[in-house]
Amino acid sequence: MPQLRYLTAGESHGKSLIGVIEGMPAGLLLESGRDIDPMLSERQRGYGRSHRQKIESDKAVILSGVRFGITTGAPIAIEIQNKDWENWGEKMSATPTDVEVKVITIPRPGHADLAGVIKYQQKDIRNILERASARETAMRVAVGAVASKLLKELGIETASHVKSIGTISVDESKTSTDLSTLKKVLSDSDLRMHDTNAEKKAKKLIDEAKAKGDTLGGIVEVYVTGTPIGIGSHVQWDRKLDGLIAQAVMSVQAVKAVEIGSGVAVGKLFGSECHDAIEIHEEELIRTSNNAGGIEGGMSDGMPIVVRAAMKPISTLMRPLQSVDLSTGEAAPSHIERSDVCAVPSLAVIVESVVAFTLASALLDTFGGDTLSEVQNRVATRREQSRFKNLIL
Repeated sequence: MPQLRYLTAGESHGKSLIGVIEGMPAGLLLESGRDIDPMLSERQRGYGRSHRQKIESDKAVILSGVRFGITTGAPIAIEIQNKDWENWGEKMSATPTDVEVKVITIPRPGHADLAGVIKYQQKDIRNILERASARETAMRVAVGAVASKLLKELGIETASHVKSIGTISVDESKTSTDLSTLKKVLSDSDLRMHDTNAEKKAKKLIDEAKAKGDTLGGIVEVYVTGTPIGIGSHVQWDRKLDGLIAQAVMSVQAVKAVEIGSGVAVGKLFGSECHDAIEIHEEELIRTSNNAGGIEGGMSDGMPIVVRAAMKPISTLMRPLQSVDLSTGEAAPSHIERSDVCAVPSLAVIVESVVAFTLASALLDTFGGDTLSEVQNRVATRREQSRFKNLIL
């Protein structure tokens, strides 16, 4: 069992979302307003989001595991209240009620609706869609923000951006690998794009999709710097860092593909074009390229970790696809639930968060440590051991 793990609970229109983090070292400075809420705000931003984002103003409340702004080593419990609960309290009551509610019996293609009602033998699809909703990712971002705080204390930084929305892609020549520069550019972007020309075209495409009652997906990229060599392991399948990251990212709602480094493009290259040559620079072993995306043999190799995720278009359409009414067996337009036209910028923040947590978990599995200072000392030792002059072969 990994040292660091988390669970979430809560429904889209329930009273609140709950997250519990177990295994976070003691001694980490942590305040929700400073360390978690900014990431929650980033998740809510983005052109093409639904009216729900105007209702909610996500704030994290730390319920346990932190005292006087410092983690104690105990489980960290976090709550994010749903403001829309005021409109749904009776419909989502946890106790028996006489209030008449509309039962949803027409599943949406592309959603968990149909498989969920069959698996859990439910007569109301709302019992499935409430938990399957991407609203749950608000808590995953909060959990990831805590992990990011730990990574920063260890000299590891993360950033995320949108590479494409629909058929519109950014100009790669305008991408900066300097994270401070990248973050500054993205802070002014409604679509988390570093290419203003592409952003204008993407906004127009989103407007077109909205007018047609349609939705759009896209591709996001996460960039991680400062990772010490040897996080993860080659010795067992379930300890490989790339496998852990791929599983975590694929678990995010609407993600249908994950790439690390050059991804599927390596299938078209010769080995001499694909593999990253090694050289010494200022006593550090570095690569002349990064097609591996910072991970070789299931372990971090010291280069920036690069992860991409492809998001399908959101499954709720204002001009719905054909479906079947499960109560009658008759053909019917699929159910319409309030939804975004495009949530790709939000996905970038979510994927950055799950990558941060996965990396923090793998790092603690590699180095251990019950306190922040213990982990810092062990990471510093690994960094020193990785210098060419200290290699013993």
